Amino acid sequence: MSKISHHQLRIIGGEWRSRRLRFPAIDGLRPTMDRVRETVFNWLQHDVEGCRVLDAFAGSGALGFEALSRGAKEVIFLEKHPAAAVQLKENLQTLGASNAQVWAGDALLWLTQNPEPFDLVFLDPPFGKNLLQPALDSLLLLPGALIYVEHEATLKPQFPEQWQELKCKNTKEFYFRLFEVEEP
Repeated sequence: MSKISHHQLRIIGGEWRSRRLRFPAIDGLRPTMDRVRETVFNWLQHDVEGCRVLDAFAGSGALGFEALSRGAKEVIFLEKHPAAAVQLKENLQTLGASNAQVWAGDALLWLTQNPEPFDLVFLDPPFGKNLLQPALDSLLLLPGALIYVEHEATLKPQFPEQWQELKCKNTKEFYFRLFEVEEP
């Protein structure tokens, strides 16, 4: 059995600012870059504290850990890859975070079976796997919920009508956007 090599990410703000966390070297696992996370959490400002957060397709957990560090009430991490899910659990233990849980399994299945209200959702599925649109179609969110979406630049997702785009930035490779669910 080969040993999995690990990489590190840095929490950029909040209680655990500058703490480094490990994540496994898995093909396609790309933690949200520091500069993008900084932009996203500047967009969110005071909207994280006290929130119920869903980090779907968590991977390294960079977004969910950042939310926990900034005062999220609870974070649910969804991660299909077993090694990544194990590392998420280890990182939660390292940080002493008791207000988070990891669901090791298919995020799309979880979304269809758990229509729970969340205040903030991070959707950053693996690129090239056609997972974003089914995830968008499976989410049930209450008015006022915020949704961060990261997707490859070539993708043209159909966002729900009641989602108002608040912010959008892009690079050559990907878009990152923040939406708010409006009243129907």
